[in-house]
Amino acid sequence: MGALALVSAVGLAVDDRILVGAPIWAKPFKFSVSFVAYALSLAWMLSLLPRGRRTGWWAGTVVAVASAVEMVLITLQVVRGTQSHFNQATPFDNAVFQIMGGTVVVLWLGALVIALLLLRARILDRATARVVRLSSLIALAGAAVGFLMVRPTPEQLASDDPPIVGAHSVGVPDGGPSMPVTGWATTGGDLRVAHFFGMHALQLLPLVLLALTALAARSPRLTRFARLADERVRLRLALTASAVYAAVFVLLTWQALRGQALLAPDGATLAGAGAIALLGAAATALSLRRTSPGGPSPSPTPPSPTPSTTPTEEFSA
Repeated sequence: MGALALVSAVGLAVDDRILVGAPIWAKPFKFSVSFVAYALSLAWMLSLLPRGRRTGWWAGTVVAVASAVEMVLITLQVVRGTQSHFNQATPFDNAVFQIMGGTVVVLWLGALVIALLLLRARILDRATARVVRLSSLIALAGAAVGFLMVRPTPEQLASDDPPIVGAHSVGVPDGGPSMPVTGWATTGGDLRVAHFFGMHALQLLPLVLLALTALAARSPRLTRFARLADERVRLRLALTASAVYAAVFVLLTWQALRGQALLAPDGATLAGAGAIALLGAAATALSLRRTSPGGPSPSPTPPSPTPSTTPTEEFSA
């Protein structure tokens, strides 16, 4: 994927072809960069498994192979100068898209196996365990949004033999006015927003936990971060971040399905965003409260044996 990202970057620079309103090499570039982040995150999570590593290795290999097949087909269609997703214009194009659909299902099932292994894994740090498990589940939901894109639009249903069946835009045709870089629609809904946001929970939520851990390590020097030294506080903050992330993902999906552009929210979307922000802020404040009058509880240490206690008596106790 790293090599393909470089090839696609060169393609963006030297190939001026436009496909569905975007530079033709934009899709393989964005997909390959996204897969780099996704695969690295899965690899790190697999390293946390104390048991089931062999099953996890096979699941990770399935994800890697399915991703590679998907990218080969996307790049093939770019070289041919035609659309990869939703394309049924010719028997060959239809076969390519059907194979791509199969690889996506296989990839999703491989990620599901990894998520199930993580749910059963005993990870010593409770905050890390919760973040890893919840982020993998949110990422699965984000990937599943892609299945909504293969549904035919009303215009396609009205046609006898449409060359394109499916769309990532809702309420507007694909290839219309779009945001720079991302290419998300600006005049209607776009399911890629929720798809992207959900899948990358796999990176963003662990990064939140890493930031909390880094601040906790600096707490002796920065007293305002001292409460983060308590694992229970970090656990509550991690759960709060995961809940807020999941709520935003649901809101973005709902917004797109109603044919509403990301940057043109209506009153209902704004009300939902406000409720998430208020509840998230309140949960964060509660998460930072002291767990005991004396502040964060230090790690318990075994009591020193008294002179009257023999080693045998102490062990028995």
